[in-house]
Amino acid sequence: MPLIEYGHIHYGENKVQEAQDKWKDILSNFKNIKLHMIGKLQTNKVKQAINLFDYIHSVDSIKLAQKISTEQKKINKNLKLFIQINIGKEKQKNGILEEDLIDFHQALVNDLKVDVVGLMCIPPIESESNQIYKVMKDLNQKLGLKNLSMGMSSDYLDAAKNGSTHVRVGSKIFGLRN
Repeated sequence: MPLIEYGHIHYGENKVQEAQDKWKDILSNFKNIKLHMIGKLQTNKVKQAINLFDYIHSVDSIKLAQKISTEQKKINKNLKLFIQINIGKEKQKNGILEEDLIDFHQALVNDLKVDVVGLMCIPPIESESNQIYKVMKDLNQKLGLKNLSMGMSSDYLDAAKNGSTHVRVGSKIFGLRN
């Protein structure tokens, strides 16, 4: 993979099974690769995800966070987690609501003792993403978190202007998915 040869080590994946198939051999040859789970993670896939990923960007429920906490302790691995915010309160999207963020964050950090490193969002398609990203930046700062996972191929520049540390630009680099 040419990007790896140029020194790029961070890669995002949407699906656990697809990532396992794609990265199994590559990870055995390149130990410094860091994989990010950026798609919805189902609790029945957590054990597999813990073994494969270094970051999970889509923590959106206590049930999921509990399962991550339990499984990572079993193998003495400490993943870096992002709390997914449903910033547009869209029924079809995952994530916790903004008004539940402080309690949710405290439960993860204080009760489950997981490593929350930032927040993640996917703005509504019809929204002004720049304004959404400003809100996310403020929420992140309020919690004292250092990382923000927001921005995709179409709006990553706005995300970066608002402090995003992790952007999802796979289609810009690799082209559209089949």
